[in-house]
Amino acid sequence: MKKSSERTYRLPVKLGIRYETAYQYSSPVRFSKHEIRLFPRGDIFTQVHRMKFETNPNANVRFGRDTFDNCVASCSFPEPANELRFLLELDLALVKKNPFDFLLRDEVVQAPFTYPPDLRRVLAPFLQKEPGPALRIPGWKFPGRGAARATVSVLVELNQRLHECVGYERREEGPARAPHETLRHGRGACRDVALLLAAALRQHGLAARLTSGYLREADSKTKRAEGSLHAWTEVYLPGAGWVGMDGTNGIFANHNFITAAVGIRPAEVTPIDGSFYPPQDGTPQMTSRLELVSL
Repeated sequence: MKKSSERTYRLPVKLGIRYETAYQYSSPVRFSKHEIRLFPRGDIFTQVHRMKFETNPNANVRFGRDTFDNCVASCSFPEPANELRFLLELDLALVKKNPFDFLLRDEVVQAPFTYPPDLRRVLAPFLQKEPGPALRIPGWKFPGRGAARATVSVLVELNQRLHECVGYERREEGPARAPHETLRHGRGACRDVALLLAAALRQHGLAARLTSGYLREADSKTKRAEGSLHAWTEVYLPGAGWVGMDGTNGIFANHNFITAAVGIRPAEVTPIDGSFYPPQDGTPQMTSRLELVSL
């Protein structure tokens, strides 16, 4: 009897995302163009059934794709205002995903390995190392040429060590810290840990990119970054493709990780990017709310 190549997936998990953020100013200000990267990159595991996006009245909103094929809403504001507001509602269907359900190509099953020349040329931007001295992750060492080890085991250990040695710090605003600073502080927000993990991977010749999006807190293993936008890292493994690693929680990314943007540098995955003018004496007030609800 001929075997079927069809694959049956479990019934999807239905999830609603409700996100709202607002900035209040003491007097009317003008706004630069704002780029919004909050929209899921749909794939076989993540399907968008409904989307509602709102911002200030009279704003001009245009949707497009950037270099990394992220969906970006470009928002222009012709009038000054005391408030800038963004609202997003999403209804999703998530198909359960085993993050280790892949087969690596033979040449990368063990680390260290080198990407084939043609692939290395394509991945070159994702291989650029951070300037400065080598990063040393406490309790973890990348295998040398004479002591190859299973690639997946090496990456699982790195992910877990970052989770153990970098405490979680919730920080809503501000750029990601430099990897050396995160290690020195021993604490960091998810974007700090994501950048640190990407730098550690690139340092050892592995292509890495940054990812931002949402994390569905479905079990006790994912406790950090609850109720906020999330950031993690992806490593490129031939045969598997881009594999998500969440150093903040010490786990690999399954269907509970909903990707909105990918990029090489933090600025390329920033969920909301823009500015206001003229400057004000006081600090603008920001309020933000994120809810993930079962449908």
